[in-house]
Amino acid sequence: MGPPVGSLKMGTRSELGGSYPMHPIASTVSRPLDHRPRRSRRSHANGPSYLPQNEFPIFSQSGDVEIIIGLGSNSSFQNRYLLHSHTLSRFSGFFEASLRPEWNLSASEPSQLTHTGNVGDARSPTIRPPKLMWRYELDRGDTLDEVPMLVQKKATKPAPPSIFGAPPSLASVSNGRTKTNLLPQAAQSTANLFQAVTPFGAVDPDDDDMTDTLSFQDQDLMRDYDNMFRIFYNYTPNIDSISIADAYVQCKSLLHLADLYDALEVVGPRVDHHLLQFQWRLWKQVAKYPISYLRLGYMARSKLIFLEALIHVVGQWPAGERTLRANMPNSVLEIIEDKVSDLEEQVSRVESRLFRLTLYTKTGEPVTPSTSYLDWLAVSFFRQWLVMETTLPFQPPPPPHDGRRHHHSHHDNAPPSIPPVQSLGRVYRILGAHRRSSSAYLSRDECKRFLKLTPELYSRENLRRFEKSVNELKTMACDLVQPLMDSDLELSMASGPSSAGAVSDRMIDDISYLTCTQVSNQDIPWSIED
Repeated sequence: MGPPVGSLKMGTRSELGGSYPMHPIASTVSRPLDHRPRRSRRSHANGPSYLPQNEFPIFSQSGDVEIIIGLGSNSSFQNRYLLHSHTLSRFSGFFEASLRPEWNLSASEPSQLTHTGNVGDARSPTIRPPKLMWRYELDRGDTLDEVPMLVQKKATKPAPPSIFGAPPSLASVSNGRTKTNLLPQAAQSTANLFQAVTPFGAVDPDDDDMTDTLSFQDQDLMRDYDNMFRIFYNYTPNIDSISIADAYVQCKSLLHLADLYDALEVVGPRVDHHLLQFQWRLWKQVAKYPISYLRLGYMARSKLIFLEALIHVVGQWPAGERTLRANMPNSVLEIIEDKVSDLEEQVSRVESRLFRLTLYTKTGEPVTPSTSYLDWLAVSFFRQWLVMETTLPFQPPPPPHDGRRHHHSHHDNAPPSIPPVQSLGRVYRILGAHRRSSSAYLSRDECKRFLKLTPELYSRENLRRFEKSVNELKTMACDLVQPLMDSDLELSMASGPSSAGAVSDRMIDDISYLTCTQVSNQDIPWSIED
């Protein structure tokens, strides 16, 4: 005989009529046993009695912030999220400021009357305050120039959970469009696979009209919101992992969105981690587009990307100065200007030593026309080439206008302007490449043409001696400019596939500016700003 059932407060057998047979409780069902539903073998994954899971992006049991990302014509395409206020407030300054009880539009609703205690107790009902709910919808604004932003709306009262199906607010969305994050768990496995292999992971893969109706701009915006919320919950964002160019565009738009919601502190490191996986391909792109990656590295708080781009920007200065001043904060511009000043000082020291290069006689005295005329010609030949290469081409002054003749005549006598470091970088790289390519400049043919200008000096022996003296000067010049040839670029240290090293070497050789700028953690602007 089983244990007594008095704990259920049911009547005893004598009270129910002593002749009632002792059987298991289930045997009292009027239907035959063979027709009893076998609930343990039924699956409600796709049926109407499916209970939503308490996980991203729909935390049906614990979520208190409903976010609707509606895009397209009349918001016909929607992504719905049910997230946590404490998580959003922790990672976003926007939500930290707006998710306050005094700003809740539904806080004035009356409390709900609920019963407490066990079933059957005759206790009086007690007042329990309802769970505070928040609702945000994407507002596109009245004009195309406005930036879409989330605005708070009055939250709808959630329906109580039921074993017969999900609450209406969780099972459907306006206009009858069901999105990926509203699919049952079994169907989301297919959706997640679709998200993993496409850059637009927020659309429903079963909706064939989605990509045909929703503009590319709206697709990108929906993807950015999805990636931002995924990062909040420590999920991997859906960013292209094959094309570095596509990954840059997606990361840039994601960072701009995170900046709007004051969430760069958490989104930036995930963007940095994703881009660094491209390794040497990333450094190639930074060399091609240093200004773009300087801003991206600053927004993502990426130390490696920012410093790599900074070296390229300093070497090419003042190229892109106007763009940088319009888009970068003063703290970054001050770092750039300080590095440019340091580089100019370093170049000036090397340049002064280059123009003092000379050859010496056996007694240790500098050569002169009277001591060694041929060697003195070689020194003059080298210095003349150096002057021509480091001097900007002559530009005639503009024609004077009436009333400004005196003003222009004053500037006609001004000394030629000093060439920027960017133009000098090409010359110093040619000087530094002598050991690898002795014919990079002042080749044998050039020496022959120069000597032929003085027919009485030209002979095979004098050509050999003259060429030897010029090569000696070129060797000394190569040693002098070696400090300018050093580089802290990740590109110069990149290693990848069999051809990656050769590609990196060719790109370094193709760079016509100096990349010897020394960078360190002290050059990180956000450490100063923080």
